[in-house]
Amino acid sequence: MAKFEEGQVLQGKITGIQPYGAFVALDEEVQGLVHISEVTHGFVKDINEHLNLGDEVNVKILNIDEEKGKYSLSIRATQEAPKQEQKPKQQRKPKQQQQFQQEETPAGFNTLKDKLDEWINQSKERENTFRK
Repeated sequence: MAKFEEGQVLQGKITGIQPYGAFVALDEEVQGLVHISEVTHGFVKDINEHLNLGDEVNVKILNIDEEKGKYSLSIRATQEAPKQEQKPKQQRKPKQQQQFQQEETPAGFNTLKDKLDEWINQSKERENTFRK
């Protein structure tokens, strides 16, 4: 019977650090890998800014590949996710007011609606020039 199970949370010790993750000893015989994406919530550019050799860390076993003897671990899964700031929702303008603003043109600019007729006329003039 296996002594470790997927989903189990336990304490381990950092035994090695690589750019892609950290190795954590679960006991005297078993160690697993915490991928850099599983170190903490958010982006980790340099794992060394978060972990040191010999650190005691809580880890959750994400996956066990018994054939290869590989344990995928996560420190992040043992931490509460940071609360995201909720931005105040912008109030939407009533539909009538939105349409009114779209029809209004600021001084010095033509709307696409105004320019469309001009572009169609230019296109027809060019066609006539090339046909002659």
